[in-house]
Amino acid sequence: MAALSLLRSSARLGFRCQFTVFKWTRCLTLSVQRCYTSDTPDSVKSVDHLSSGLERYKDLQKFFNRRLKATYRRFSNIPDHSVVYGCHHVYFVKDDGIYRMDKIQKSEPELEQVLDLEQVSGGEVKTGPEKEERKQSFQWTVQRIRLSPQEEHLAATLKTTHTEELRCVVVRLGKRNSFPLHPPHVILTLDKVFSFEWATDEVLFYSTLEGLRCSKVFRLDLTPSEGRITSVYEETQTNVFVEVALSRDRQILTINCNSRTSSEVLLMDITASSLEPFLVQSRQLDLLYHVEHWRRWLIILANTGPGQEYQVVQAPLSEPSMVSWEPLFSPSPGTAVKDMDVVGDHCVLVARTPANELVLIVIPMTQPKGAYTAKLPPWACAIENKRPGLADKRSVFEFLISSPVHPPVPYCLYPEDGLLLSCTENGPSPEKHSNYITTRVEACSQDGTLVPVTLFHAAPVECLRQAPLLVHVYGAYGRDVNMEFCPEKRMLLEQGWALAYCHIRGGGERGLSWQRQARVEGKQRGVEDLQACLHHLFSWGVSSPSLTVFTASSAGAVPVGALCNRHPHKMRAITLQAPFLDVLGTMEDPSLPLTLEDREEWGDPVGNPKLRHAIASYCPLHNITPQHYPSMLLTAYSDDTRVPLAGVLKYTEQLKKAILSHITMKPKSECEPAPNIVLNIQPGANHLGPEDFELMLEEEALKLAFLYTELGLDPPRPSRKRRR
Repeated sequence: MAALSLLRSSARLGFRCQFTVFKWTRCLTLSVQRCYTSDTPDSVKSVDHLSSGLERYKDLQKFFNRRLKATYRRFSNIPDHSVVYGCHHVYFVKDDGIYRMDKIQKSEPELEQVLDLEQVSGGEVKTGPEKEERKQSFQWTVQRIRLSPQEEHLAATLKTTHTEELRCVVVRLGKRNSFPLHPPHVILTLDKVFSFEWATDEVLFYSTLEGLRCSKVFRLDLTPSEGRITSVYEETQTNVFVEVALSRDRQILTINCNSRTSSEVLLMDITASSLEPFLVQSRQLDLLYHVEHWRRWLIILANTGPGQEYQVVQAPLSEPSMVSWEPLFSPSPGTAVKDMDVVGDHCVLVARTPANELVLIVIPMTQPKGAYTAKLPPWACAIENKRPGLADKRSVFEFLISSPVHPPVPYCLYPEDGLLLSCTENGPSPEKHSNYITTRVEACSQDGTLVPVTLFHAAPVECLRQAPLLVHVYGAYGRDVNMEFCPEKRMLLEQGWALAYCHIRGGGERGLSWQRQARVEGKQRGVEDLQACLHHLFSWGVSSPSLTVFTASSAGAVPVGALCNRHPHKMRAITLQAPFLDVLGTMEDPSLPLTLEDREEWGDPVGNPKLRHAIASYCPLHNITPQHYPSMLLTAYSDDTRVPLAGVLKYTEQLKKAILSHITMKPKSECEPAPNIVLNIQPGANHLGPEDFELMLEEEALKLAFLYTELGLDPPRPSRKRRR
């Protein structure tokens, strides 16, 4: 797909499932989980004087760890798109590597290991405790797999636990009918590879990640004896991120150079012999575009539509520049295009309607006026398309839909016939036997803007006054709040919780203008939107401040932290993961990895006093004041380069001082019970949370333990099995 979200390794993003809660206690505690290594930064060790308070949650954490494992087992067979289909084999990932089996179904399929992760880690230790220690330190996970056109080679990127290190492994699979037939073997490893695609069976293009910048593209030419690497492209602008991608029909390879406010695409015609890149359209401020291919035409999604929103245009492959762009389709007002694909002779758009529902818009390329809309189930909140296999020439769009509480369901769209079919194989689709309700409402913000809210609940709305409420928010970089399926959220819903997702401005739920309204000087609007969403839910009869908790990750911590400073009594607790809390301090320091790039989102307080005042007015760290605060669980990572730990530590220290000051100023008769402020520092650079399943469960179990303890909720009881 066109990846309109501009997936960028460098962004302050948070996509992991979060939980939060709270309860008042008699004394103030500021807790730190000490899990240091010999190379732990001094900034982390400096907080070692703080008293530890995580022990109070340990027993309940163990309980929830067991419950989470059971919950994940319930959903262990849900469909995904991790399987890769080649011309002759099917490839999949297991714990210790990549395997394949013949596509021809056999009664007892034979598995062949293509890549052994233990060999990749370079382990000379073969047995004993040293081996186990090495495995814990250098655990690799497979990120992405690509097969060459005739399945002669495989390339896969791997990531290490706790670090940002990326490695690409190139495996020679061999020709199908060659003799003698050699087993698959690693022929080359490449460091720091971020994106990569095969142009031919012997040519691989890839981009490299240096720190948090992806600016260079290389070409790897394979021969029977060696591999030759040459430089293809290097981006000089520091705010531009570079990726390589392959069109769905595998006819063109693109080099996508995107900043937060502009795009520039170079492409290579793979069917030609030269494989030389040429420019589609040079960079222009506020011009965003994404390229696909159809029958020697470029199908381009560009923000050249009304209101600078996305529309579909086309241009000849031989004349790709903007002067040749001809409009093909513009969505109706209020419809936000989220992604684009080309399937056979049809362009398929993933879009959100003005009612915030996901739909597919199908445009016949030969008759654009015959465009039609394929409606998805009303609970659908997230969509993931299937990458077509090497030998897949069918004109069918296969995808998964899900919501935070609905497991993924496979669907197939046949654009030519207008058929949309559920492809669930084993029994009825999950949505048919689910009693969970998806309700979409709108809250009126301070300036009159209607802000979408998606609510998940099991009981009718009129019965939710006493239900605990978990509020989710992001609201930055034009990205939608994550609404993919999460077993933990399903478990909470089964226990009577209500889950609210607030689609505030700054995100992308209602198009590009939705982000522009809350960017730089408009950041206050996102905070106002969040406050309006909360007010609407309470007035509607959903929960109450004493039962409400917030959860956010990374940049989503900004509106939550700002609202907490302004209206701390509207929530009982907050859980933040890798939280971005020192916006002003970060934007003032150009030496930090993302500052120059992120000034397009937050503004430059150094060169513009007006912007400095704007940032200072909402920055969570710079607006802490002696007052009552909700309890907090903050999870941070010692080597996180996207959100430096120093800002989290500074925020925690100042918050502690403000709470103590507030308690000191109040007479004992008026003093409220002090909140728990729990700081959980974990090792590594896991900005999005740990890759390891067991570590992820531990973090989520701690959040649940904190949630139930602080809210004073009884742990969920296991459902009783009926006796036969």
